[in-house]
Amino acid sequence: MLKAVAAAVVLGPPGLSRRGLADGCRGWGKVLEIPAAADTARLVAEKVRAPPPLRRFVACPELARRVASRLGNGRGSDWEEALLVECEPDGRLEVVHCDFFRLDPMNSGSMKSPVMYSEKLFENLGIPATAWTAGVPLKVVGIVPQKRERNILWKLIYSLYERSSIYKYGRIELNLFVSEKEYKTLVAKPEEIRIYQALSVLWQTACDIQLLHMLLQNDHLCLVRMTPRKDLFTDNLTTVNSNIFIVMVKQCLAKGKTKLIDKLNLWSCESGKKLLRQLEIPENITTGSLYPEQYRCLFELMEQSNEFDQSWLYDDDCLEDNMGINI
Repeated sequence: MLKAVAAAVVLGPPGLSRRGLADGCRGWGKVLEIPAAADTARLVAEKVRAPPPLRRFVACPELARRVASRLGNGRGSDWEEALLVECEPDGRLEVVHCDFFRLDPMNSGSMKSPVMYSEKLFENLGIPATAWTAGVPLKVVGIVPQKRERNILWKLIYSLYERSSIYKYGRIELNLFVSEKEYKTLVAKPEEIRIYQALSVLWQTACDIQLLHMLLQNDHLCLVRMTPRKDLFTDNLTTVNSNIFIVMVKQCLAKGKTKLIDKLNLWSCESGKKLLRQLEIPENITTGSLYPEQYRCLFELMEQSNEFDQSWLYDDDCLEDNMGINI
């Protein structure tokens, strides 16, 4: 019959013999007991278990008043007529149990609250769809989960250009607390080489972006207003081809030091010089030096041209780039 024997490690002076272990540990030795296998597994699991996600709330009354004043500053009657939705509301409001940042999940089928489809949310709130050129039908206030900031911003911008999810109901205004890092990315210009990227171009093209407030503590959280532009969609930039615009911007800014003319000639042989001349853009400009409004003008001109058949959308680099974003 086998018996479990508790193992021990004895700390002692160099040269101590095995025979002298028992005597040695009586006088000065220190015995370290090794826990049983089950206890070891439990301790390891507790050590490697991921900490609960950090959740932030506006709990300070003074800060809440300051935020409210920023949200309503200079908005006039438009502010009074709009419906305001607060993410993580307190007990003084009638609550529709829904996680705004988990609306319209990619997987279909039945789901449990707080995950919800936007159709159900807007039905519960009694908000009908409005024309894109009409006023703002809904203002959302919330704190973006820090670990999911980038994915959430990408998911929202795709929905905005497609006018899907919440944007099916009109120009939904977002008033979100985001990290200072992400705010700087959203408003970056070509001069800021290290942070100017596709997300910068797409959000600036689609929205008017305003910094309403910055918290000096809490990692400098920034309250940012993002209001979709009335004139975003035109005859040449529509919900049908907007995904192509997103792909073009991502492709151009994947390597910001690439010459734009080389990229254009790759998509349509020897058409780059003609396009750049029409837009009065220098032929030696790099993709990272083009401003958001120039990207939009370039895309609309490409859409009008018969020389771009969109076959460039299906090259390996483009497909790989698209797959890199988890929305």
